[in-house]
Amino acid sequence: MEQGEKRKNNIQNRLWVVTELYYPENNQTGYYMTGIAEGLTAKYNVKVICGQPNYAARGTRAAKKDFHQGVEIFRVWSTTLNKDVLVFRLLNMLTQGASIFVKSLLKFNRGENVLVVSAPPSLPFVTALAAKLRRAEYTLVIQDKYPETLIAVGKLKADSVFIKLLNCLNIWLYNGAKKIIVVGRDMRELVYSQLNHNSGRETPIDIIQNWASLEEIEPASRGENRLLQELGLLEKFVFLYAGNMGHPQDIESVVACAKKLKDDNRFHFLFIGSGVKRKWLEREVRNNKLNNITILEPRPRSEQSLFLNACDIGLVPLVKKMRGVAMPSRTYNILAAGKPILALTEENSEVAQVIEEDRVGWYVPPREPEKLLQMIYKIYQERDKIPEMEIRARKSALEKHSLKVAIEKYRESI
Repeated sequence: MEQGEKRKNNIQNRLWVVTELYYPENNQTGYYMTGIAEGLTAKYNVKVICGQPNYAARGTRAAKKDFHQGVEIFRVWSTTLNKDVLVFRLLNMLTQGASIFVKSLLKFNRGENVLVVSAPPSLPFVTALAAKLRRAEYTLVIQDKYPETLIAVGKLKADSVFIKLLNCLNIWLYNGAKKIIVVGRDMRELVYSQLNHNSGRETPIDIIQNWASLEEIEPASRGENRLLQELGLLEKFVFLYAGNMGHPQDIESVVACAKKLKDDNRFHFLFIGSGVKRKWLEREVRNNKLNNITILEPRPRSEQSLFLNACDIGLVPLVKKMRGVAMPSRTYNILAAGKPILALTEENSEVAQVIEEDRVGWYVPPREPEKLLQMIYKIYQERDKIPEMEIRARKSALEKHSLKVAIEKYRESI
């Protein structure tokens, strides 16, 4: 009897975290899933199933079985080909998905809790299937919403057969979950609208926003910023974009605006990062002789405090149809540096709500560079208000968007 009770307690206390990326991978998903898993070790016996590093830490070969910060890690085999090549990325997804499915079948036990993240798109489905076969319960963490992301970036049409199939699969996935965790209020609204409300049960949806890297980022004097000094930008009014230059980012509107400000020596645009739009950005700068744009290579997380302070305003540009689809985590890191935000986003998006509630910036609609230009002029004319915004930005990060706040919400939710 005692052994049976002990086994039952062990099962109830065990939490499996399934993610493509995990320590030592420290890109967005790897960073957040590592923080969540380690933060839950005080309450659960946390075990992770993940792949080998293939993003920021690509080339690193981590141990198949590892133990780090109280978390037992099982890394599966998969191809680790160049993710920037679509065919290679799909092959990586296929091989890793198969390996994670097999590992999950071998490791999950009846009644155990499983926490799975939404990216890559195939991961939650193979994990959910393994959980159902092993009679475990899974909680889905949606960081990026598929297939809506593919529609927003123009990769697929909303009425395509493939999209309809994915939507049907999502209904199965959502209604089978013990709980769904989303990163924004707009995302909760979208997911709720897609649940099968006639399924006989209502899947709970919790909102847990991501957090700022407060352990690495703090406000610093602009006048003493080494990066601005090296680039000769101390006398300029600088707008900073730092992060992945991917399809969901409306970099085109920012560049269109920079073209119109080409002869205005007051303003400068600083881009730091890589991604599929970087080559396009470099061509635009070269072909149009845009001396008011500087492009730098990605910087390590350890330098976030330096480059996030190398500006007056932080940029968060999103394309249309991204409301409810994603919440850029760079938003919180900009706040941690005590910088106001200028976002290109739709009304009532999570980004817009954060900006309005905490009075930490401005936003304009995506794909409307003329409105963006007018807003830039307005910000410059009212730049005496920026110091107060900087104080509110840092306060918002400390009080609402810290690791401590997020982990406490995860503990309560799970």
